[in-house]
Amino acid sequence: MEQKNNQLQISVTPDVAQGKYANLAIIGHSQSEFILDFASVMPGQKSANVVSRVVLAPEHAKRLLGALQENVGKYEAVFGTINLRNNAPQNNIPMSFAGGEA
Repeated sequence: MEQKNNQLQISVTPDVAQGKYANLAIIGHSQSEFILDFASVMPGQKSANVVSRVVLAPEHAKRLLGALQENVGKYEAVFGTINLRNNAPQNNIPMSFAGGEA
């Protein structure tokens, strides 16, 4: 019996491979999608620039949550517990988009 190769081939363009630095995430949602805005805020500034926006279906958002939990667990198993600072800025509180459909 011949086995099919179902692996997804993923490519990354050089500009995307460079990545974007973000130290703030804002999460919103409607009934049909989750919106993740990643932003960079400089110390002492009262504004932040969104460097990337990712829009996900609710099912994919839940898969992302599980994948992040799994990977943080693997990271901590190798490098130790990630400690969250109590003095971290509080301007990264998730927000919800009220209603609306995409």
